[in-house]
Amino acid sequence: MSPQISTIFIIFFFSFFFSTSQSSPSPNTDIHDLLPKYGLPKGILPDDVASYSLSPDGLFRLKLRAPCYVNIAGHLVFYDVDVTGKLTEGSVSGVSGIQAKKLFFWLPVTGIKVHRDSGTLEFFVGALSEELPADQFQDVPKCSPRALQITELVLDE
Repeated sequence: MSPQISTIFIIFFFSFFFSTSQSSPSPNTDIHDLLPKYGLPKGILPDDVASYSLSPDGLFRLKLRAPCYVNIAGHLVFYDVDVTGKLTEGSVSGVSGIQAKKLFFWLPVTGIKVHRDSGTLEFFVGALSEELPADQFQDVPKCSPRALQITELVLDE
C-alpha cells in the first residue's frame, strides 16, 4: 500500500471508530421522550434540561440551564447543573447531581429502579431506599431556582 492510501485508510478507520463509539441521540430527541424507551417515566427529570449525551453502554450526562429544585410526589429534590449516571432498562445507577431532602438533611440519590409488578419506583439514597407510586412521575416537574418557592407552593396546596 502506498503511504497516501495508508494515511487515508488510517484517517477513515479512526474517524469511523470514534464516530460510532460514542452514540449521541438525535439533536431533536428530548431526554424526556427517551426515558420511556428504557421503561422509566418522564417525570424523574426536571423540565430545564439544556443538553444531554448518552453513550452506547448507557452512561449519560445531563446539563441543566441552572441548578433547580422541584417538588416530586411531595418530596423536595435538588438537581445540580451536571447530572450523571448509567441508564439501563428499568433503572438508573451511579447517579450524581441529585439530592432529596429528608427532614433537615439533603441526601444524595444514587439510583432509581422501576418495579413494574407493584407500579412503583424505588429511589436509592446510600444504603436506604424509598418506594413511591410510579404514576406520580408521569408529568415533567417544573424547575424553581429556589427551594423556598417550592416549599411555599407545597404549603399552599
